[in-house]
Amino acid sequence: MVENHSDLTRGRYILRVGEVPRLEAPSVERKLAAIFAADVEGYSRLMGRDEVGTLRTLTAYRVIIDRLIASHRGRIFSAAGDSLVADFASAVDAVQCAVAVQDAIAKENADRPADEQMRFRIGVHVGDIMVQGGNLFGDAVNVAARLEALAEPGGICVSRMVRDQIRDKLAYAFRDLGEQSVKNIARPVRVYALRPEPIKESGPRAVPIAPISQPTVAPRLSIVVLPFANLSNDPEQEYFVDGITEDLTTDLSRITGSFVIARSTAFTYKGKQIDAKQVGRELGVRYLLEGSVRRSGKQVRVNVQLIDAETGAHLWG
Repeated sequence: MVENHSDLTRGRYILRVGEVPRLEAPSVERKLAAIFAADVEGYSRLMGRDEVGTLRTLTAYRVIIDRLIASHRGRIFSAAGDSLVADFASAVDAVQCAVAVQDAIAKENADRPADEQMRFRIGVHVGDIMVQGGNLFGDAVNVAARLEALAEPGGICVSRMVRDQIRDKLAYAFRDLGEQSVKNIARPVRVYALRPEPIKESGPRAVPIAPISQPTVAPRLSIVVLPFANLSNDPEQEYFVDGITEDLTTDLSRITGSFVIARSTAFTYKGKQIDAKQVGRELGVRYLLEGSVRRSGKQVRVNVQLIDAETGAHLWG
């Protein structure tokens, strides 16, 4: 029997004599990633003014951007026209890359007349994505694109998840733009504008400065299910424990009128010592659900605690 193997639209078909070709769908990988989205402000205007010159400038600038993404351990997934999307394993890497890109492009623009400058807008978000072949899918990609659209020319916008992950690691200032309703995303997104210029150090370590905003009242039925702790001796039970956390998140989200923090956001607290009041403020929720799972043989013991995020008190266990 003879076999022929070939690629077909990133899937595979296997042809044997006397058989009908069979198409195998490409595998889908899920992962948590920092998504970097960028495009050129006023690209259509620039092209209308000088197509050849604009394309030449874009090509030169893309060489700079592609090099910086690679040097910050990022990977470009799509680049159409003046826009591109890349993913990073770390929010710190993604933001440092965004700042480096804006700094490099600003230097390139310095000798150009104002109406000929090509300026980029960048958005960065962290979330759960699906990878299939050379494509990225998921709400995290859409949110990053909407953040980019909210950024000023030459500016960077990040989500609250990104701000929370980098605020104690990178010395950049944030401007709170509040909750923003973005297209095709069910819930509002908390947006922060990040200045490309680092804060000047005063002392041994600079601390990121964020404006003091008025406290908001969390919705009555708002909750986050924090990643449950695996108390079993077997590390392989981690997937089982994470599955319980995900199932609880899904079940609670079905309650009419409830506001439940997404799994991808909740899992940024995995393995960390948390303060209930601080988490409540950061996520804008009134309640926290946390617990642990211990599995021994065929027996499973699950401990659950409901915590009031405003007072830190245990309401139920």
